[in-house]
Amino acid sequence: MAGITIWNYFAVCLTDVSNVFQSNASIFGKVYFPRLIMPLTTIVSHLMRFFIQYILFLCFIVYFYLKGLVHPNLWVIFIPFILLIMAILSLGLGLILSSLTTKYRDLSMLISFGIQLFMYASPVIYPVSTVPEKYLWLVQINPLAPIFEYMRFAYLGVGHFNPLSLIYSFLFSVFILAIGVVIFNKVQKTFMDTV
Repeated sequence: MAGITIWNYFAVCLTDVSNVFQSNASIFGKVYFPRLIMPLTTIVSHLMRFFIQYILFLCFIVYFYLKGLVHPNLWVIFIPFILLIMAILSLGLGLILSSLTTKYRDLSMLISFGIQLFMYASPVIYPVSTVPEKYLWLVQINPLAPIFEYMRFAYLGVGHFNPLSLIYSFLFSVFILAIGVVIFNKVQKTFMDTV
């Protein structure tokens, strides 16, 4: 549940941001406003859904803490930073994918399937320690892996967590966001012709 809680936020944001052009084509065609507002509102609006899931997750943590099965530590205070990384990464990837779906409409169906597959490629439901040594490098280049290890370490008190790996995740997310904004700004000028 530690991994699923944060994964759900990432997956729903990525899916909705990648469909922002198609789902809001009627609004974009009538009134001009900065187009980047729609993906940003998607990211912010899904925070409410995340907080409900997070509160349920904390109830489980309290229950298992009272039983002596989990050992949360002070790293739990970094959850806003983790949310920021997830929001930036999902926004950046979503902007890139939404730009592609204006030209290739069927890509939106592939995106939802791809997100489900990517969940199993990321250590959401399994710890990194269970990955065989020869495949460990694949997990380590995944920018989401440190986030799930953080959740296990901070809330459950288990796992191997390197704080420097969060810096890698943050820098990777900012890089993807920069690429996404550039592509989105190029496509937004002509997307009404293709949507």
